[in-house]
Amino acid sequence: MSDETTTGRFYGVGIGPGDPELITLKAARLIRDADVIAYHAGAGKQSLARSIAADLIPDGAIEEELRYPVTTGFTDHPRGYYGALADFYDECCDRLEAHLAAGRSVVVLAIGDPLFFGSFMYVHDRLSPRYPTEVVPGITSLSAATAAVATGLCRHEDTLTVLPGTLPVPELARRLADTDAAIIMKLGRTFAGVREALRQAGMLERAVYVERASYPGELVMPAAEVDEGRVPYMSLVVVPGEGLRDDAAGRAADFARLTAGAPDEGGEPSPSSVGTVHVVGLGPGPDHWLTPQASEVLARVDHVVGYAPYVARVPQREGLTRHASGNSVELDRGRLALDLAREGADVALVSGGDAGVFGMATALFESREAALSDDPGYADVPVDVVPGVTAAHAASALVGAVLGGDHALVNLSDNLKPWDVLAARLTALATNDISIALYNPRSRSRPDTLGAARDLLVEAVGPDRVVVVARHVGRDEESSWVTTLGELDVEAVDMGCLVVIGASTTRVTDDGRVWTPRSVG
Repeated sequence: MSDETTTGRFYGVGIGPGDPELITLKAARLIRDADVIAYHAGAGKQSLARSIAADLIPDGAIEEELRYPVTTGFTDHPRGYYGALADFYDECCDRLEAHLAAGRSVVVLAIGDPLFFGSFMYVHDRLSPRYPTEVVPGITSLSAATAAVATGLCRHEDTLTVLPGTLPVPELARRLADTDAAIIMKLGRTFAGVREALRQAGMLERAVYVERASYPGELVMPAAEVDEGRVPYMSLVVVPGEGLRDDAAGRAADFARLTAGAPDEGGEPSPSSVGTVHVVGLGPGPDHWLTPQASEVLARVDHVVGYAPYVARVPQREGLTRHASGNSVELDRGRLALDLAREGADVALVSGGDAGVFGMATALFESREAALSDDPGYADVPVDVVPGVTAAHAASALVGAVLGGDHALVNLSDNLKPWDVLAARLTALATNDISIALYNPRSRSRPDTLGAARDLLVEAVGPDRVVVVARHVGRDEESSWVTTLGELDVEAVDMGCLVVIGASTTRVTDDGRVWTPRSVG
């Protein structure tokens, strides 16, 4: 950091969403006392930031207008839009640093809050390590728009998500469906896609469009009624949360009811209204490994229930309600799916890989068995298990056919079975010359299980068995390597990996392919 006695101080000052009366007292004081006032301006436009703070800028202040070279994604810069902006921010910093080095105080005006979708962030990243810096928060456009709508944004345990309208429509729709309340910013030419995402997420009817929040001429209207050809950048969409709902589609109410064990409102559903629970295997990752049958089911169900990363893989569409949860509530997810089906909905309970291989199919049947002890009516809920590509067989295909002979799939987690049972099974499989695919090989809570299994098997069959480690199979970061039991580096393995231990007959070809013959001897 530079010597504070010889350099100026650098300020990022939030000036609020537009109304000059929403500038904080501290921001006003710093603007009045500044040696240098800097502000950004769009190409060919006057600076909105300067117009908001105009009455506070002292007559003797040096003004630095930082005019963007481009304000859309179209540019002939050799590194594209973001390359053009990076060069621009470097130039801004050079201009501001000249003042700081001369001992002048520099205030950068930021509409809303300096660190909330603001250009100040980029000069802050470059200059704050070298000069004394202070950031003064401001009222955001989010707050101004919420006040304009004059409706509670979040209630109780609602989740609020702030999203850029520049996201692709399927991704924006998915994220909207996964939240209770939302703010969508960066509209302008993206508005048609934003409205379509709102429709797919089932939120269009309660979405409110706000233009120029807190400015003169502020406009508030239903998002469904907006003329998409006239939407300016200085606008956003507010989607208020619905609060805790008591209908079957309310995620918060669903899980609260299950946790508390409260009875469903509305009495017993009639058998004729019962839906189906489809337990769907999504495959290990890539969309093209999703089977046509699974795609057909996901395209018509009313609800999708599952671990959040798996629910995120299901495209959002109109009429689909999502119920995402953590990784350790499998039985609760199963019970929720059953309850939704009893209320007449068709439900997809999703699982990675194949739902019947260490997946949600077994958890559903366990949950159903427990529910039947309380209410025999759960026997009326049909269950349909839709198979998927397994991680083990995808990993085997990645390297060749290491599971081409007799093989077993073993969950190395000892959360649901004691270590002595796991050890006995591993030893029996290896000594009977059966290839073994190990799921959940090593986690932060179980850092030693894989090492213990390796040592056990080395003692049982020796160190020379071929081992394949496959990481993130089917994804962009996919990788694999071939080693042996004795050389297996346990520290290189994590929960993104699947470990396959070959049989004594497993072979590695000269070009690195791994396969196990079907014949014995």
